[in-house]
Amino acid sequence: MKKIELNAEVRDKTGKGTARSLRREGKIPAVVYSDGKSTLITLNPSDMRKILNAGSENALINLKITGSKVAPVTIIKDYQRDPVTGDILHADLFEISMNELIKVKVHVKVSVEIPTSVKEGGVMQHNLREIEIECLPGNIPDHILVDTAELKIGEAVHLRDLIPEEGIKIIGDKDLVVVSIAAPITEAKLEEMLAGAPAAAEAAVPEIAGKKEKEEEPAGEEKAKTKKEEAPTKGGEGTKGK
Repeated sequence: MKKIELNAEVRDKTGKGTARSLRREGKIPAVVYSDGKSTLITLNPSDMRKILNAGSENALINLKITGSKVAPVTIIKDYQRDPVTGDILHADLFEISMNELIKVKVHVKVSVEIPTSVKEGGVMQHNLREIEIECLPGNIPDHILVDTAELKIGEAVHLRDLIPEEGIKIIGDKDLVVVSIAAPITEAKLEEMLAGAPAAAEAAVPEIAGKKEKEEEPAGEEKAKTKKEEAPTKGGEGTKGK
């Protein structure tokens, strides 16, 4: 995988107030984790957007920190976006070794978007949009390709059916369905489902005496969507963190 250079500056202040000030200045507060230590930094929002918009969440990043002669190789561990604007609010990077295995999550890509079975009325279902793999950082693929060209109605591709490139190990339950082709729903079946829906919905709601409990309040203004993934750690423990 190609390495990307990312410029950063060290910061010494923390807290929500500091984070808001940095964002107003056009910077992203971030943290670099390495061997149990952490370094507070700031990043350029446009640089991060280019990486994420290109689908390079697993990109190997040469982090060039101002004033430092060392440019550690890092990977994006986690990031937060504003739920309304989509702006990147925070990022976590993790330093890695090119000689040690890590675990990351990669996207699943189908070989044929519309196989013959779909043209015949079948419905393609993407049961897994990403899967976890283990490999050396230099072997991280952009995606895992799933062959759907000959997939017939009623058939499925399971995790065990995937054949990754050399040096890549797929992690997870081998019986998990990755992609499947479901039979189309007949009009009679659809009418039957719609006819039974109101009764089922009514039966599913129990009658409760007394005052309804107040719903939990949402988080504050700093609440953001978070891409959650396991952090890659040296010795084979790691991500990817949405």
